[in-house]
Amino acid sequence: MSKVFSTRVPVMAAFSLAMLASAPALQAQEVNLYTHREPGLIKPLLDKFTAETGVKVNVIFAKSGLAERIQSEGERSPADLLLSVDVSTLAYAVGLGITQPIVTPVLEKAVPAGLRASDGSWVGVSARARVIYASKTRVPDANLTYESLANPRFKGRLCIRSGQHEYNTSLIAAALAHLGPQGAETWLAGIKANLAKKPSGGDRDVAKDIAAGACDIGVGNMYYVGLMNQDPNQKTWVEAIKVIMPTFKDGGTHVNISGLVLAKHAKHKAEAIRLTEWLVGKSAQELYAAINFEYPVVPGLTTDPYIASFGAPKPDTVPLDTIAKNRKAASELVEKVGFDLGPQG
Repeated sequence: MSKVFSTRVPVMAAFSLAMLASAPALQAQEVNLYTHREPGLIKPLLDKFTAETGVKVNVIFAKSGLAERIQSEGERSPADLLLSVDVSTLAYAVGLGITQPIVTPVLEKAVPAGLRASDGSWVGVSARARVIYASKTRVPDANLTYESLANPRFKGRLCIRSGQHEYNTSLIAAALAHLGPQGAETWLAGIKANLAKKPSGGDRDVAKDIAAGACDIGVGNMYYVGLMNQDPNQKTWVEAIKVIMPTFKDGGTHVNISGLVLAKHAKHKAEAIRLTEWLVGKSAQELYAAINFEYPVVPGLTTDPYIASFGAPKPDTVPLDTIAKNRKAASELVEKVGFDLGPQG
């Protein structure tokens, strides 16, 4: 079984790291994973991996800061893999110099080139679309573009999480690629003008606010709809919204990934590669789809029927490498327009 620790319990985390670093006899039997992924979303897969291979997975969880942690730990870091929820954070880790290429024939065969780095520095293991949540009763539209979020007819009607969250900076990075710097700035300022309140909370809160009538439209990741639909306390939020699969006017739907980088000083490199290859295998990919409501990165595999009912995305053609390169400019644009200050800021 995988062990899930949290950096929110620093004494336990420090003890765990000390134990990991001082157990060479067990190195062939384990792999150490740092992740920003919610433990409940990844634990079933790791448990299955351990059951099938006998390799124990030790997990350190934190919402942010793990790349910097690996950097500060240096050669003594017990981290073998970093699993993150956005291509920009993976590219950021690469930029810190804490990774090494993760390239194998299995990965090259299983994962399409657009869902792994051209230089092998990161690899995607699941995909998700950034979609529009809209009120079933107050938004008649069946189809919308990302550009339409800035339409003045939505003034005072839009909710969204912080523009500095990686899910949104990646979307803004895609807008920069499509619209150029000035066009993206005008677009983001238009969305800011349409906000019903200051950006806050998470994607689930967007659905919650729409259900409560605080706003009529917002942006969220597709998989949250499936997760909310399974939660008795959140199902009413889903029942109040419809999912619109948007595109850029001259492009497709923004699709991002969760993915892995291999730590530069990985002590269990063979096991780390084994876990990575296992995660893009058929059983793991279909389990990802069933449990997390994400899209498999491997072509031809089954998407969860509930998620499939919202329609198949036409993935945008902007390479994820470009999204990652635009990350800093996207973050700066959020600050420039004062997005997180809200409509009055």
